[in-house]
Amino acid sequence: MDAQSRGRADEIDPADQWVLNPQTGNYELRLDQSAPQSFPSARGSGRSSTRSGAAGGRGAAPRNPAAGNGARRGTTAPGTEVPEQRRRRTGDASGGRAAQAQTGRRKRKQGRSRKKKALLWTGGTLALVMVGTATAGYLYYEHLNSNITSVPDDGAGTGGFSKDRAINILVIGTDKRTGDGNEGYGDRNSAGHADTTVLLHVSKDRTNATALSIPRDLITDIPDCPTTQEDGSTKTIPGSPNTRFNVSLGQSGRTPSCTMRTVTELTGIKPDHFMVADFNAVKTLTSAVGGVPICLAKDIKDPDSKLDLPAGEHEIEGEEALAFVRTRHAVGFGGDLDRIKLQQQFLSSLMRKLKSNDTLTSPTKLVKLAEAGTKALTVDSQINDIMKLRDLGLELGKFDMKNLTFATVPVRDNPAETVKATVVLDESKAESLFSMVREDVSLTEVEQKKKQAKDKQNALLEGTRAEASDVRVDVFNGGGPTGAAQKTLDWLQNTEGVLKSANKGNAPADVTRTTLEYAPNQADQARALADLMGLPAAALKPGTQDAEGLTAMTLTLGPDFKGAGVPITGPAKVPDDIQKVEADKKVCAG
Repeated sequence: MDAQSRGRADEIDPADQWVLNPQTGNYELRLDQSAPQSFPSARGSGRSSTRSGAAGGRGAAPRNPAAGNGARRGTTAPGTEVPEQRRRRTGDASGGRAAQAQTGRRKRKQGRSRKKKALLWTGGTLALVMVGTATAGYLYYEHLNSNITSVPDDGAGTGGFSKDRAINILVIGTDKRTGDGNEGYGDRNSAGHADTTVLLHVSKDRTNATALSIPRDLITDIPDCPTTQEDGSTKTIPGSPNTRFNVSLGQSGRTPSCTMRTVTELTGIKPDHFMVADFNAVKTLTSAVGGVPICLAKDIKDPDSKLDLPAGEHEIEGEEALAFVRTRHAVGFGGDLDRIKLQQQFLSSLMRKLKSNDTLTSPTKLVKLAEAGTKALTVDSQINDIMKLRDLGLELGKFDMKNLTFATVPVRDNPAETVKATVVLDESKAESLFSMVREDVSLTEVEQKKKQAKDKQNALLEGTRAEASDVRVDVFNGGGPTGAAQKTLDWLQNTEGVLKSANKGNAPADVTRTTLEYAPNQADQARALADLMGLPAAALKPGTQDAEGLTAMTLTLGPDFKGAGVPITGPAKVPDDIQKVEADKKVCAG
């Protein structure tokens, strides 16, 4: 069942489920509107909601508890009202103030800790929509849990994010035309493609993030994809060499897990999770936050996307927001790369809106965002639970917007085509960019504290070097290629003269990257071995106590190890000419 087949008109609007408890002066969530309330009614506030055309007025009859699911949508129990109604009735002496007079208590102000939690629970590209989802999900777990659609990751992911390492989320926008109101967009019989793909990388220390946009027309190799079928069996869908990236989803029965495998093959980065959004997701999520601010440098009238807006600032939602992210012929050179830039600016603005007080302090918006997010997005089976999404949202919400950068995978026109329709990887620039993400290097300038820590780490490589014959080291394999420890030992002894070395086999536990642990009085040996092995400063882990006697250093080879003598140092800066958008900066498109 797809994301659009849920959410019928006879469901109760979550905004109508917030009711005022006159005993406390606080709004509380009542999922079962047919059940009698446990607190007394406030006089004069029995006016029913008009959201679904129900009759209103002060004389409206109390709702019949026996009506059950047959009750009309939008009706409320006597003495109850939703936040939107209360705002319209400020100053109604027979309404809100009557409740205050009855109980003698004022509505309490929102606590500082609650606002702090809300700030933590919001932030970070389209995936950050799930932060708002998690906030509301905390209030009514079972209801939102039933909204979630998930599909297996088929072992293509890491098995799940972790709080003690970097997080990689693959966000896929599909052009599948299913769902109400989407029939008029292009090929309505299409199985959908990976039309918009963003790999969001959040650093291990949660100070920064990078969002890599992958062009849909990039020619790449799609690997064989073991895929779970509807009956639970597994079928391997054959790979497709030298083909468009966007057919990694939807075509030949491929699922998002196949797009994950394609991204891993392309970048060397293995995603932890995926999230899939379709046309309806853009419409419902932008409406849930009350619109997304955009700025146009020129008039845009695109008959294909149906966008028609004059130059200047606008706030768009629903169909208009969808038209904005789909337009391309009216901006730049009319290609997909220009559309990607437009989408990056849109996502930046959406994230700023999500983190604004206007969203964080509105229970109604958070509930609507929760409903929209859980119904419109499809996630992998590793995070098909509200509490797991909440935990992920807490991690994603920690970085500062000023340290989030959108970058586009470097490409160039396909030289095999006369009429340019596709692009190929610009390998020299792309590998540098991929390496930065793999090595957890920020594309933005992060706070001074981290810069000082990095400078201190780099200083470990400064100083004297011991002779190779004086270097003592034990070599462990902690996740490197099979036989890596022995091959490294042979190379050290036979080629580099490091005779005081030993192969210690597999490490007690795998590591995420290659490390060299040593004592302060072994620093000259560590620097010498780093030079020989091509180790970056980040791999060095000095201890606090001097080594005694003939104690050896410990070299643990990680997944980043490519071979004896092959440098694994990551680049220190962003390659030139990388297309970037900084999320905290407002840019006028066009």
